[in-house]
Amino acid sequence: MAKRSHFRKDRLIQQKRHDAYQEVTKLPEPTECQKCHAVYVGGRWTWKRVKENSHQTTCPACLRIEQNFPAGIVELSGAFFLEHRGEILNLVRNIEEKEKDAHPLERIMKIEDDNSSSIITTTGIHLARRIGEALHRAYKGDYNFQYGDQDKQILVKWER
Repeated sequence: MAKRSHFRKDRLIQQKRHDAYQEVTKLPEPTECQKCHAVYVGGRWTWKRVKENSHQTTCPACLRIEQNFPAGIVELSGAFFLEHRGEILNLVRNIEEKEKDAHPLERIMKIEDDNSSSIITTTGIHLARRIGEALHRAYKGDYNFQYGDQDKQILVKWER
């Protein structure tokens, strides 16, 4: 009797979705971003100084900003937020500075304000989640997040 692998042939195979902003292959080292001057060295993006003979490209964060395609969206709302908007947005900017120092691809794209809320868009999912967690730790309130597109995007909502 011949050995055959037994598996179902009638199921649909789900294609793995890829992040279009993530490098597929390793970049030559050193490579410098033409816009923000982050440097790709040792398999990751850093803020190290680079020699004059570096390769040039645009980093994934700058591409996201250029194409206005955020990985994270943070929605801030509520009466408490409106009263303390300046203080809360300062905390958000401080979190971004701290995160950006260690991870150059995690940045705030823009902050849009209207009369009742603010929407912050980020280049990475980790920064968006850290902003929500920091606001929840500092001010409590209602905090939740939801991943979309197979963990490549996140929506964070904080309200108080």
